Amino acid sequence: MAATREDEATGNGYSEGLREPEEQVLNQRKGMVQQKNGLEDDESEKKEVLSIEMIFKDKEVPTWRSQLTIRAFVVSFVLGILFSVIVMKLNLTSGIIPSLNVSAGLLGFFFIKVWTAFLDRSGLLKVPFTRQENTVIQTCVVATSGIAFSGGFGSYLFAMSETISKQATEANDSQNTKSLSLGWIIGFLFIVSFIGLFSVVPLRKIMIIDYKLIYPSGTATAHLINSFHTPQGAKLAKKQVKELGKFLSFSFLWGFFQWFFTAGDDCGFISFPSFGLKAYKNKFYFDFSATYVGVGMICPHIINISLLVGAILSWGLMWPLIETQEGHWYKSGLSSSNLHGIQGYRVFIAIAVILGDGLYNFIKVITKTSVELAKQLQNKDPATILPLADKGSPEAKAASFDDQRRTQLFLKDQIPSWLALGGYVIIAAIAAGTLPQIFSPLKWYHVLVIYIFAPVLAFCNAYGCGLTDWSLASTYGKLAIFAIGAWAGKDQGGVLAGLAACGVMMNIVSTASDLSQDFKTGYLTLASPRSMFVSQVIGTAMGCVISPCVFWLFYKAFDDIGTPDSEYSAPYALVYRNIAILGVEGFYSLPKNCLTICYILFAGAIIINALRDFGPKRWTKYIPLPMAMAIPFYLGPYFAIDMCVGSLILFIWEKMDKVKADAFGPAVASGLICGDGIWALPSSILALAGVKPPICMKFLSRATNVKVDKFLNP
Repeated sequence: MAATREDEATGNGYSEGLREPEEQVLNQRKGMVQQKNGLEDDESEKKEVLSIEMIFKDKEVPTWRSQLTIRAFVVSFVLGILFSVIVMKLNLTSGIIPSLNVSAGLLGFFFIKVWTAFLDRSGLLKVPFTRQENTVIQTCVVATSGIAFSGGFGSYLFAMSETISKQATEANDSQNTKSLSLGWIIGFLFIVSFIGLFSVVPLRKIMIIDYKLIYPSGTATAHLINSFHTPQGAKLAKKQVKELGKFLSFSFLWGFFQWFFTAGDDCGFISFPSFGLKAYKNKFYFDFSATYVGVGMICPHIINISLLVGAILSWGLMWPLIETQEGHWYKSGLSSSNLHGIQGYRVFIAIAVILGDGLYNFIKVITKTSVELAKQLQNKDPATILPLADKGSPEAKAASFDDQRRTQLFLKDQIPSWLALGGYVIIAAIAAGTLPQIFSPLKWYHVLVIYIFAPVLAFCNAYGCGLTDWSLASTYGKLAIFAIGAWAGKDQGGVLAGLAACGVMMNIVSTASDLSQDFKTGYLTLASPRSMFVSQVIGTAMGCVISPCVFWLFYKAFDDIGTPDSEYSAPYALVYRNIAILGVEGFYSLPKNCLTICYILFAGAIIINALRDFGPKRWTKYIPLPMAMAIPFYLGPYFAIDMCVGSLILFIWEKMDKVKADAFGPAVASGLICGDGIWALPSSILALAGVKPPICMKFLSRATNVKVDKFLNP
């Protein structure tokens, strides 16, 4: 998953799904290499660095069919459900989604190891567990849970609903909204989620072999899996899983304990006024969320600090100052969710920062992609991006051996180009005929135009992701909103058409970059491209059913889902809807001076990014990320505080014992996230069954408490 995706960076990006960099996976690998009952000796580390394939040269590589085992897909299905619940919960709360690749690879390794150990003791084990099978599991799980993000349940898809359209106040008529239904959601996802896979298949050799693109997330995941399957790596992986299980249990039980105190609105630990009642009113408090503490441990420190800076700038300074202009800049007495009041400033200023950051990074990645592609086409030099070390050095010889073996096996199992081309054309034809039946404002020629341009954009996204680890799926989706929405027109359901077009485009370019990442992982673990493609297809198919069902569970269990003050407010759904409204209506409906502030912060996001890229290197690492700063503008500071607590825990741990922090930090964080995510499932079932918590723990000021006491005891 390793979600991210510019707004959803799979690696160094950050997002509406803020997927963190995979740096910590590389650190974890380093920790693995350094440890053997504590620390590895230097000779073992040197051997591992010089040649990975030398370690595995005596192990037979299974055929691509043998890599696709029933047990792998059973485990993938179970983990896919778990991770879909986690991603869905994050989608509907903060929109910040960490990379779950590490957890997928680690838990996949653990479950299959338990499975094979049991069969081995009973004498029934026939097929040993290989790193190729581990790669298939990781690919399938990430593809499954990835649909929970790219399916738009927290963004464009939910933005079509009546719940969100009522909050927008403009363009909320019937032709610009669509009632959510499990049937058409599953059908829509099956139509749009596969075509991106076919668009990038013919380019796999160019991306991986000829241009040697890095794909940092895919490379890091491959190193992790390779490390697991060395004798030392397997030993450390068991310790990591033990830590993950310990904190998973703690997180689950903590969520269960908190549930007892949430019998009403603003009840429980999630409403604990940690910094006082006045700060709580402006959403400055620690809500004891194990999920966000875990997310904070996974995300880089700069992202967490950026979130806190954005929270202080908006809820600490801007919104209180704008609220003093009530009655001058906007009408007094408006509800907190009315976009003509303070809510309009919160939403549209956040959109301005998001668009400014997205535009800058779009131009940056496209420019870098074009320059590097032109160099390679001109020089016809496959080593332009990753030049090898001195050819006489041991490193070069090892790299040569690894590259030869990997290239040989990567090219062995070809995926026919006619299959990719035919699959693309057939799916495009089906989509052009069926999507207008689901979304009446979206015409067949709109869909046709999207599919004509999509392969080029999918290539650009996959290539740029290989260079920078940034996927710009959300940016391409926003471009589709503006283009198709304006083409369809406001009076012809342009808002709904734009949101549907966003879904089509995002799924195409997102799955294209995801599959390219998986090809890189498979290349480095000797997993066949065919097994990678098949596991991605199966994982996507599972996700098209699992994710809508998980979303439907949340949707039916919580009556206030999608409303601003709800536990599951789905903040980016309103953002996406308002982007679509801007695309068809323009800016005339914004509150007074809102547009001016938007212009200033739009330019500010571009300037901050430029400073990060071109400023003195010793200072740029301290400059906050505009996209991360924008997220609390609408949501508030509470989750940023949680994440900073997680970041502080990891920082202190690294100061005390960096080796252990690098090796076990991701496992502890994953346990906190997974445990809380598991609890979301039984809590939803309890809500559906009408079982309510027995206690309301609420905090009152002294004066209010006196009034309550007098009322209860006259």
